[in-house]
This record gives sequence, C-alpha cells and structure tokens, in this order.
Amino acid sequence: MKFSVSSSELLKQLQVVGGVIGPNTVLPILEDFLFTISKNKLQIAATDLETSITTEIEVMADTDGAVAVPGKILMETLKALPQQPITFSINEETRGIEITSAYGKYKLSGDNSEDFPRIPEPDSVDTVDIPSQALSHGISKTIFAASNDELRPAMTGIYFQVDFNKLTLVATDAHKLVKYTFHEVGGEVSTSFIVPKKALNLLRNALPAGDKVKLSFNTQNAFFSFGNTELVCRLIDARYPDYNAVIPIDNPNILTLSRQDFQNSLKRIAIYANKTTNQVVLNVNEGSLTISAQDLDFANEATEQLACTYDGNPLTIGFNAKFLIEMLGVLESEEVKMELATPTRAGILLPVEETEGEEILMLVMPVMLSN
Repeated sequence: MKFSVSSSELLKQLQVVGGVIGPNTVLPILEDFLFTISKNKLQIAATDLETSITTEIEVMADTDGAVAVPGKILMETLKALPQQPITFSINEETRGIEITSAYGKYKLSGDNSEDFPRIPEPDSVDTVDIPSQALSHGISKTIFAASNDELRPAMTGIYFQVDFNKLTLVATDAHKLVKYTFHEVGGEVSTSFIVPKKALNLLRNALPAGDKVKLSFNTQNAFFSFGNTELVCRLIDARYPDYNAVIPIDNPNILTLSRQDFQNSLKRIAIYANKTTNQVVLNVNEGSLTISAQDLDFANEATEQLACTYDGNPLTIGFNAKFLIEMLGVLESEEVKMELATPTRAGILLPVEETEGEEILMLVMPVMLSN
C-alpha cells in the first residue's frame, strides 16, 4: 500500500486527532493513529477508549488498506519537516512503514489495524444541530467551573440539557456554578446527559468557526460531527445534582460596576489574601464598594475602593477571589451585576448586557467571615 500527501496538511489533521492520545495509555495500540485508506481518502482515528476522534483527508493512493502508525514518532517527524509532498509505503505483511520526503527516507514499524479498538457508531440516536460558535462559547464559559473530584463523577463533566430549540450547559464544583443557555438549536428532542471535560476540551480546540455541529446521542455516547471530523465520547453515567435548587431566587441587594475594574482590583487584593482560602471581603454601601483582604499569618493586608451602583442594605460578604476573577474573565459585558442576599447565601453574577440569543448566570458560594 502506497499513498502521497502534503506533510503540512497531514500534520494539521493529526494535531486535531492526536489530542486524544494520553501520556499513560493502558494499551500500546492506543499510542497509535489508525490510518484507513479508501478511494483516495485517508481516514485518521485515535482513541483513549473513552473519547475517539476521526477525520478525513484527500491523498493519492494506489490501493485501499489500513495500518496503525505510532503517533509520537510520526508527529515529531512531520513537525521537523518543511511543507512538501511525502509518500508512505506500507508493507502489508511486515507492517513496516517507509516515509519518503525530499530529504530522505524514514522507517518505522506499524501495528496491526485489527488490534485497534472499534470506535462506536451512532446507533438509535437522537440528533440536534448547533452553531459551532455557540457551542464553543458555551464550553469556554462553563468548563472552568466543572469539578476535578473523581469521587463525584457527575460534577466532573458538563451537563447538557437539550430542550427542542434550546440548549443549556451547566457546570459546578459545589463552590461555583455556571449556567449558559442559547437558543439557535435545531432539534425535536428534549433530554439531558453529562459530557466529560476532556472530550469537550478536545472538541473546543477542533471546532471550526461558522459551521454547524451535528450532535447525536444515545444512552451511552455523544457524537459531535462537523466538516470531515467526528468526535465520539462515552457519557458520564451518573445523576446530575438539582442545580436549580441551589440558585437563590430572592436577592434584594443589587451591586452594579465595571467588570474590568472589579477584576483588576480583585487581582491586586488577592495577592494579600490568605493562600488557603483566597478570601476577599466585599463591603458594599450606597455608591461605594470596599474590597479588602488580609493574611494574618504574614501580617499582609490590602484595601481598595471602587465606584459602583448599589441598591440594597449595607452588606459585608466574603468570597474566594480566585473564583470571582475566573468568572469575570469569562464574562464579556463591560458592566456586571452581583445579586446578593445575606453573608451566608450564594451570590449571583450576571452580565449587564446579554448577547442576543444567549443567557449566562454564574453563582459563587461565600467564604464565611471569621469574627
């Protein structure tokens, strides 16, 4: 089997697919790309058994066939080559692979394509269409709030709630929560499932701008299909917590201020906060917000005052600065508002100007103030 391809085109596709190959694979074959040639098209696949990505590229081939190619050495070779046509010659008996470039020849040994794990096919699936930009936005705005705690598997992914023409993404780690909704979904289905964080990070990096993504799903897997690429991932089999129950409804104290000023001030004040709690204290009165932090162990403290609009009773409340800084970095509006109730209830962070067709709500739990 022999085929020719542009080195840079091949590298580009391998970089999309290669993100799925982990550093510590459970089987040696999982370090490989599966190359399948059919009618002058090369299909490239990689998997870690939980997530799989396949993509396609045009090549000049003399025959159809398949081989598993060691990923690391192939990627390093292509990165070191300037753009040029390269030719792969594969001995189907020994699975020896010879790559020929304008500079010379490189030999490596492939593996049996039959040993490569089978990638799930869409079977008994429901399907919706989503604009790729909206999906990419949704992932970026929620993924940071997902948990890393393997003991609570449901929270380590993002909760997808499909409701006909609306999709809501939710992520929480019990300290912070983000709920992002957008409305331009084409579908006739209402359901929910949890997608792992790793798969969504890979998806976000691979998504093209201005395209549609076909999202199909059954009880075990989600299939994201766009352009020549398909990402398949196993869903997290767990029950997502009732997130609506933790969103406080009656928040009479409304603080409005510049997002950038608020974020920059928190970044400075956080330097002086206790490194374990990252606690900053917000002291809100009419027309002024005082942000302070102290680390009693090192006698460090800092205070800043910001102009704001405040409608409510004077309030002193503590938050983890790291969480607030992260949330403000994800919001895009010039001004943000915080809805607050008491020092012991969660604060709600919202953009003042919403982007048309989408809504975002962020919740952050307070850090209890010590007397």
